[in-house]
Amino acid sequence: MEDGRIEGHMAPSVVSKLKIKNECIRVVLAETLCTFIMMVFGLGCVAQVITGNGFFGDFFSINVGFALSVAMGVHVGGKVSGAHMNAAVSLTMCVFGSLRWKMLPLYIFAQFLGSFLAAGTIYLIYYDAIYNYCGGNFTVSGPKATAGIFATYPAPYISIYTGFFDQVLGTALLLLCLMALADQRNQPVVPGGEPVGVGLVVLLIGLSLGSNSGYPINPTRDLGPRVFTMMAGWGMEVFRAGNGWWWVPVVAPFIGGIIGASVYKAFVELHHPDLKSTKTRSAEDPECVPLEKCKNGSAEMSV
Repeated sequence: MEDGRIEGHMAPSVVSKLKIKNECIRVVLAETLCTFIMMVFGLGCVAQVITGNGFFGDFFSINVGFALSVAMGVHVGGKVSGAHMNAAVSLTMCVFGSLRWKMLPLYIFAQFLGSFLAAGTIYLIYYDAIYNYCGGNFTVSGPKATAGIFATYPAPYISIYTGFFDQVLGTALLLLCLMALADQRNQPVVPGGEPVGVGLVVLLIGLSLGSNSGYPINPTRDLGPRVFTMMAGWGMEVFRAGNGWWWVPVVAPFIGGIIGASVYKAFVELHHPDLKSTKTRSAEDPECVPLEKCKNGSAEMSV
């Protein structure tokens, strides 16, 4: 019995000693892990499609895979760090007061680290497949290019200007939709449904705006794996390809995110009536009836 009591007391003691209470460390750990989860699943989908010559998926499966990977990332870190997994999201949250500015460097570091580690993991898992596919010639462009497994590159027919606007628009739509999903005065997702809602937004962007450049819409998602490929054998060409494309998915999403959130606030959120005035008007105006009290298109009103 004494041994049992000692063991029973020791277990909570060890757990309590291992538990991290510092908020900044907890956020960094959670954000790193959820970004890693998102990226390792997403990049794995791309690697499987490219090295399998289309036998193990296609453009659609990549979009679905990334959407599901985003949803899983939100599940992993959503209640701890918010699971931004995107530096453009973090910056936008800072601009609109939802995140303290001192936390921004921590978020960006964690997102970059998670993306970098995920790229390294997929490289190790798929190294033999990549080698078999390209014959050991790691190239950025051409028929057997493999750098696109990890980072995004523009289609040969688009200019830097078009690509920049593409990234601004894609990220603007992302943040606009995220703001709508989180707006408790509008039509937010049901509690617990945030991962699915965010994943569907990413899927929609990929299916509608993915062909020009692979819709990175995320600075850290693109830069982390790009740095890894530079170190892993693809060389500096990863920064020279596409007329120096690398900076577009790093800069444009920051601009697009702020624009998208601003548009939602200017067109919708700022014009929500005050709760007090809404209740007063509902009592005084018979035409102002909540939707849940409507049946078959007509309102139930007591006379």
